[in-house]
Amino acid sequence: MASRRIRRRTSLLLIFGTFIGLFALLTLLWQHAHLQQNDLTSLLSFSKEAFITRITNGNNGATGLGSILPIDLTVNFLHLIDKAPGAPPEPIMASSASSHRSPEDFLPVVTPKNIKFRWRHEARTGSNPDDLTVTGYRVVVQAAGKIDALWDSGKVNVNEKDGVVIREVPWGGDSPPAVGQILQWSVTIWDGKQQESTSAWTKFAVGPTQEDWKGKWVAHPSDMDMFDKSTKRGKVNDDQCDGWNLRRPLPLFRTKFSIDEKDNVASALLLVSGLGSFRASVNGVPLSTSGPIDPPFTDYSKRVMYRGFDVTPFANDPEIVVGMTMGSGWWDHRPISGMAKPELLPRGPATIVAQVVITYKDGTSAVVGETGKKTGWQVSRGHIRESDLFTGEMIDLDVLANMEGWDTVSSWKEATAVDSANMNPYAEINKWVDVVPYRTDVTLEQRVQTISVRAKAMTEENAKPFPQGNNFADPIGMLVPHEIPPVMSMERIAPEEIHDLGSGRWLFDFSKAFSGMLHFDQGLPEPIVPDSYPRAHGFKKASADGHGFLTVIYGESLEMTTGDINRVLVAGLGLHDGGPRHVSKSEGATRHTYCFPEDHDDILSQRDVYVVPSKRDSSYAKARQSHFSTHSFRFAEVCCTKEPPAGVQALLYRTAVPEWGNFDSSNVVINGGYELVKNAMVSNMLSVQSDCPHREKLPYGGDLVANSPAALHFFDMSSFYKKTIYDWLEAQWGNGAYTETSVWQDLNDYAGIGHGAGETVWASAPPVLSVRHYQNYGDEELLRKSLPHHGRWLDFLDKYFDVSMEKKGYDKDLVGYHGEKSGLGDWLSLRGRDTWLTHTGFYMASARALAYIGQVLGDEKLRTKGLTRAKSIRERIAKLYLKNGQDNFDCPEGGASLTPGPEMSLFSRIVPGEKRCAVLKNYFRRSGSLWPGDEEKLFLKELKNKSLIEEMLRSGELIRDGESLTMGWYVGVNQ
Repeated sequence: MASRRIRRRTSLLLIFGTFIGLFALLTLLWQHAHLQQNDLTSLLSFSKEAFITRITNGNNGATGLGSILPIDLTVNFLHLIDKAPGAPPEPIMASSASSHRSPEDFLPVVTPKNIKFRWRHEARTGSNPDDLTVTGYRVVVQAAGKIDALWDSGKVNVNEKDGVVIREVPWGGDSPPAVGQILQWSVTIWDGKQQESTSAWTKFAVGPTQEDWKGKWVAHPSDMDMFDKSTKRGKVNDDQCDGWNLRRPLPLFRTKFSIDEKDNVASALLLVSGLGSFRASVNGVPLSTSGPIDPPFTDYSKRVMYRGFDVTPFANDPEIVVGMTMGSGWWDHRPISGMAKPELLPRGPATIVAQVVITYKDGTSAVVGETGKKTGWQVSRGHIRESDLFTGEMIDLDVLANMEGWDTVSSWKEATAVDSANMNPYAEINKWVDVVPYRTDVTLEQRVQTISVRAKAMTEENAKPFPQGNNFADPIGMLVPHEIPPVMSMERIAPEEIHDLGSGRWLFDFSKAFSGMLHFDQGLPEPIVPDSYPRAHGFKKASADGHGFLTVIYGESLEMTTGDINRVLVAGLGLHDGGPRHVSKSEGATRHTYCFPEDHDDILSQRDVYVVPSKRDSSYAKARQSHFSTHSFRFAEVCCTKEPPAGVQALLYRTAVPEWGNFDSSNVVINGGYELVKNAMVSNMLSVQSDCPHREKLPYGGDLVANSPAALHFFDMSSFYKKTIYDWLEAQWGNGAYTETSVWQDLNDYAGIGHGAGETVWASAPPVLSVRHYQNYGDEELLRKSLPHHGRWLDFLDKYFDVSMEKKGYDKDLVGYHGEKSGLGDWLSLRGRDTWLTHTGFYMASARALAYIGQVLGDEKLRTKGLTRAKSIRERIAKLYLKNGQDNFDCPEGGASLTPGPEMSLFSRIVPGEKRCAVLKNYFRRSGSLWPGDEEKLFLKELKNKSLIEEMLRSGELIRDGESLTMGWYVGVNQ
């Protein structure tokens, strides 16, 4: 029965999936519909403003009698987050840990000369609509421990009735605040009757720019030597896989210091970052529930974000120990071939940078605890044996127990000398040594040139020579404060069902798919040893050594034929060996895959492992969760235990942007489709917007142009999409081309027009998204920063588009074209793809975007240039696609089932007005087209049980199609 329930759910999901495809297509076309030649002014008139008025049933912490309540206060688009909504229970801490706690989960940090205050409005319940006009505001900023205002704007009169809109209020003090200060601010609003309401206070901190950092990047000496060709370890690192394994277990960093004049301390601000990922603690207390991708994914050779933590409560402790637990993140993940290409990402040893700014009551400050050479920072290997974003995490629970309190004063011991002859990283566990400075002989210019040549954005002839040094770790970019909220646990989900699969294997069903991991509130039970381990649950080395272990396998779906988790659809581009049923690859295909992890049984899997060499029950009881890997799953298998672990919860992780849009209707199918779109969006918001949260996890442009309108409905994406645009601007090649992903990965460049450009739809994401960001949040500064980049992109298209399309086999008059040539088009569509139309259509969209930005910024020359180019492209498309005289807006020689021909062209108003009705009628005369689904076809092929067939026919899950059987969801979709 359980398997049949799962199949019914699968059928519904397939229906909803089709709904998603239609929804995504409409959102993709939205840009075309509104960025047209004659409608730029009207589009400006109905753009959303940064401040939205709505009705509320409460005061949201605001005081006063005004009709308008200020809410959602942000600084540089960032909210203070007191506690993540889905934060797990407080972890087990050492008895020597401090009794103090961090005041919040996320503290926004800004630099002194870049501070902008924003807020939204709500209407008080029962207020008169005539009073809902803002006539004035006042911003007040105070320093920690101070009553007097550090800056007070005074009342600023405005008149919204005259079209004045408050988009943002920049810092207006006589001088900028000092680095290290922790500040609070509030805003007062006056309504149409001059009655006022004042918001609750919220916090932010002031951090350094790159030039003001005193801390320097540091690393474990053994790890740093792995990137030095003159060392023994550096020679081993010639084989990336061997080198990667020698950098495991992951390091722990710590330092100890005391604070002078404790009674005079006003605030203490810890500023810190780490590559790959980090979690910070003070005196044994974790400072945030955030993770597992911190800092957010960027091109780390160009820009790295840092966090700020208010550690003022700990200033009264006699001494302070700052600890840093490390994961691999995007900086040093397992170098498996056939998936995201690690050699194209910046790479180096695990490394951190930190400092603490103490601000005293008299306004003076001091920096303590900074990282650097001989500054007191130590490093040791710890309990995380392996950390990888794709394949999962391995945690040694014995080491975790034995090193309990490592980040407290009571466990402090002086550093020992490095054993340079030792090549066994496990001998470095709980061996504390002095850190060494991060070192590299590679410059950013050299790295960019190397990648540019490989991407064909630069020729070998134009490349200049660079000296070749011994230290080949990649350079680290400039430090900037967090531009977005961290990835945090936003929901705790209890399992809906638990199934006994036999051999000590338990299947947990959480009823929906998401990104995250399991949390064991009560720890793990003692494992059992089955006669043989179920697939991918074995651990050969641990078994051979007599060590205890438990495994967790994650997946989004079940194989319909076996009921097991479908591992092929998960980690690392579905690397698998074909096997008895998964025939898309030959059996044994993964045997020679570089650095393929042991014990994954020929299918790369999302898998966490908890190891207890001693087999102590007390060690299992300390297990809680993995930290530096997210898995995409609905189902999780835990193996192998006599009874299922108690207190199992799933933690849903995503970037912690506020949620604000909702929708409901009387139609359950539409509601279900809406929720499915939202779940997919939530799963793919892990510091970048990706297309699949388990396989690539990469920031593709195609998903941005298709789904950003939906994301802007669901969430406040102001900070997230601003960061996204900056990512793409940094990735732009010197010749003006935009890439397919914001960190270049050489995945589908064949589909673009060459010279480093990604496929035209994907590469058009930056200008399209810039316009959408402005329409929703009114950030003119972002438009001004992005405008030169978008102008270079249009110049690149003007230079290369036509000639490159002809080289790709597209005749200028589309002679012999029937669709499906080089390009991605309407990716994974149910119909054939009209790749010429999508290439050309998004050339037009880029031109329209530039025209729109020109109009907003008052640049008439740029506006005219964009409109002229867009008009010529639109007329060319219309001429060719109406050439056959059938009014079906098809390519000249026919391709009646192609997508997104007439629908995109109608929505973007490429179709001339007099032809729109005829084209629309012909569009609705098209026959349907569906994909039966690989897993469904396999299930039907192996379905032999006659009684089960009859039952499924009666329920409608199956229907007869002549002599054959097919899935019943076909009927629902066609209807």
